[in-house]
This record gives sequence, structure tokens and C-alpha cells, in this order.
Amino acid sequence: MKLRLALTATLLAGCSIGAAPSPAMDADLILRGGTVYTGDDAPFTGDIAIKDDKIVAVGPSLKIAAARTIDATGMIVAPGFIDPHTHAGPWLASSDAKTRLIPAFLLQGVTTAFIGNDGGGATNVAATLATPKIKPVGINFATYVGFGAIREQVIGGANRAPTPVELDKEKALVAKGMCEGAIGFSTGLFYAPQSFSKTDEVIALSQEAAKRGGYYDSHIRDESSYTVGLAAAIDEAVEIGKATGMPIHISHIKALGVDVQGMAPTIISKIDAARAAGVNITASQYPWSASGTSLVASLIPLWAQDGGTAALIKRFDDPSLTQKLREGIAENMRKRGGPHSLLITEGQWRGKRLDEIAAAMKTDPISAAIAAIRVHDAGVVSFNQSEADIAAFMKQPWVMTDSDASSGHPRVWGTFARKYSKYVVADKVISLREFIERSSSITAKWFGLTGRGELKPGAFADVVVFDPKSYAAQATYEQPTLPATGVRTVVVNGKVAVDNGKLTGTAAGRALPHTPKAGTCS
Repeated sequence: MKLRLALTATLLAGCSIGAAPSPAMDADLILRGGTVYTGDDAPFTGDIAIKDDKIVAVGPSLKIAAARTIDATGMIVAPGFIDPHTHAGPWLASSDAKTRLIPAFLLQGVTTAFIGNDGGGATNVAATLATPKIKPVGINFATYVGFGAIREQVIGGANRAPTPVELDKEKALVAKGMCEGAIGFSTGLFYAPQSFSKTDEVIALSQEAAKRGGYYDSHIRDESSYTVGLAAAIDEAVEIGKATGMPIHISHIKALGVDVQGMAPTIISKIDAARAAGVNITASQYPWSASGTSLVASLIPLWAQDGGTAALIKRFDDPSLTQKLREGIAENMRKRGGPHSLLITEGQWRGKRLDEIAAAMKTDPISAAIAAIRVHDAGVVSFNQSEADIAAFMKQPWVMTDSDASSGHPRVWGTFARKYSKYVVADKVISLREFIERSSSITAKWFGLTGRGELKPGAFADVVVFDPKSYAAQATYEQPTLPATGVRTVVVNGKVAVDNGKLTGTAAGRALPHTPKAGTCS
């Protein structure tokens, strides 16, 4: 054991790009002859040597013996991709071992994901991070503590401000989550009951995360023209950053709906100005023109969501509210692009557009939507973005890749592969190096994931090897669970999780707890 530790120390200290390690050095695995993108440096043809869970050498023609060698000739070798916005928490906690592998992610080369986004992060962060000790998982993950979970627990679904006592309870839950290892505080200010909050409440809670070194992640209050508008929602995020001094991350940045399409340049200018003024603000984006949410969130006016589902159903049954409800639904449907732009992804109407459902019911789209919501608030794919806006956001150096992975949308199985095949290869919006770094090292560095996102000696061995000719998404809006093609090898913490394009069944993922600032947790 002492000999092995000494050998590893020697490797970590002495091996770097271009170095020629001694032939006596050994490794568990070598990936040979690929085009290597380290996450920082210009690509080169060379090798990656791995021992235990770490990369021990990177360079051309490494003279190292290994228990196994994988020929990566003609392939791209990159850091395992990092997805900073997903809804994969239930999959990671599943009782099904195959589900916990997260095959949709591994088959795209994603080795690390964030959960608890949109304010959904559980308040019991310690239990969430303990999952791999009980149920092995296929990927690494970090989690947020979420505003939605906190507000539900303390206030419920009511449209009101917290009392001073309630605000203290909310703040205590943020502090508890941070001290248990949350990476930060997430909000989904578009969604009730979080949407009932005012900025001062959000700032008060964010400060609890800020003082413990946390990050603020937000589905902003409005990505369209529902309430305050897209521009004002960006301004609110910037205000939170100025008030707290914490890093601000805007998840799945977009200009959603007919009223705001074409606004990307304006939003980019706002963010660039904030960054120039010292606000540490970034964003992430999924490469799809359709968003994914629920029928209620898409169509129901905010006032009608006060009190939750039971209260909403009562409003459906109140004749005095019928006209007001229908007018609000009609306006939100217009913003989304009309009933044909809404594709249901769950339940008996799965795979049908809202206008098709209305025709089958022999009614109008508004009535069809209300009837569907009465049965179940189904997921919906909403076609609402322009390609020009998508490309404009994607070109920004502060925009990372995310999937917003949630069931029923092809972004679960195809986001990273689609970004490569469509926006790198076909449309040439960004370069291959930009795609890799904004899907790995830039994300890791900004979120402080030490030892992740780079192919360098001493880094954790999270690696993807993919075929540049065949790496592509197969998932579609009609068939959202088709796996991506082209990934040959995926290594997670030194273990081969995908071998020759097939899942090995190895679950080597780890929880990645955030360490709070010293002295901020008792």
C-alpha cells in the first residue's frame, strides 16, 4: 500500500502534458491515440493514463504500462461533461439500479449533474447526498437547497409574504441546507408558490447561502411576458447579485414566446453590462427550440394558482370566474404560439398537440386544456423560441451547456449530442473546443468543482471518448427516449461506465458536497 501511494504521488508530481514518464510507471487504464481536449489547452493527439480514480499522466505517446488499453484513434477525448441544471433527483434515488445509472446521461458522456434546480432542492440535503452510500449511482452529482421546497414547508401555497417568524424559518432552512453540503440556493421564481415572493424575500434567503460560499441558481421570474417581462427578470437576478455579492447563474436562458423573440441581443447586453460592473453572473442553455414545463405553468394565470391545485379546481367550478380564467388562458396560449405549439408529454394525450386534443374532444383548446388539467397537470413541450436567439445566447463565453432534463422532452437523452451535431458540425455556431469547454471545464471552474472538468494529472478520471463522425442525438419530440449515438467510452472516477458504446452497469458516481465557508456552520 505504501509503495502504491508513493507511486501515485510520483505520478501526480511529475506527469504533465508533453512529459515522458518512466517506463516503470504503470496505470490501470490508458486511452491511446485520441484527439485530446484537456479543457484548457489546444487539442493534441495523445494519451490519458488513469490509476485508481485519478488521471496520472496526459501527453503524446506516453511510455506507461497499463492493465488495459483502449484505442481512441480517430476519436475525441474530452473531460466528462457537466450538466448544471437537471431534474434527475428522482432517478438518482430510484430503487431500480438501471435507472440510477442515468443511461441517458452516460450515453452522451455526461459524468456529473446538478439536481435540486428551479427551487426544487430538498431541505434535507444530507439525506440527498448520502444516496450513493445506500444506492450506487452512475454519475456524480451536486445538489441545491430549493426555495420552492422551503416556501411550501413554511408558508404553503398561499400568495402572500412571509411573516417575520416565517422568514426566519426559511432562512434557517437555507442555512441548514448549505451546512449539509448544498452547492447553493436555487429558485424557480416563475413557478407558484415561489412566484408569490418579492425580491426582498429572495435576497434575504440568498444571503444565507452567500455567507456560506454558495451559488444562486434561478429559473428567473419571467422568460417571456407573463408578469414582469424578460428584461425585468434579468434585472432582478442582477439586483440579487449586487445585494448578496454571490455568484449568479441564470438557468436555461432563453427568450420564450412570440412577445420576446428577438430579444437575445438586448438580454446579452444587460448581462455583459452587469459583468463589467462586477456582478459574477453566468448562464446555461439547452439547444432546443421547445421548452418543457406543465400545462398549469404554461397556461394558467398566476392569480388562479394561489393556494395550489385544490384551489385551482374550485376556481374552474366557479361560474363567476369562468370568463376571467378563459381570457387569461387564451392570452397565455397566445404567448406560447397558440394551441398547436403545445405538445402533451404525459397521460392519455401523450404525443398530441393541444389543438388535436381539442378536436378529439370536440371542443375548443381552452376547454380541452381545462379538462386535461382536471385529470392531471401533464407535462408539455412548448415550441416557443427562435433559432436566432438560441444561436446568439450560445455564442456567449459565459453560457454553459445544460439539459434541464425532465421526462417527456428529448433534451434528457439528446442535449449534449444535439449541441455538437447541430450547432458545432451542421450550423457552425460554435467550435468543437468551445462546445467541450462550455460543457466541462468552464462549468467546473465557475461552480468550484475542484478536480473535475479537466484532463490533467491529479484530476478525477471523468472522461468521454466520442466519434466525431457519429456523435449525435436521436431523440425527437415524438420519440424523446432514443439514446444518443457516437459515444465509445465513458469513465467515471476511474471506472469504465460505457465500453464500446454499451453501458457496463458500473455505478461509480459520487455525491459532491459543497464545503461551506469556515466558521459559518456550527
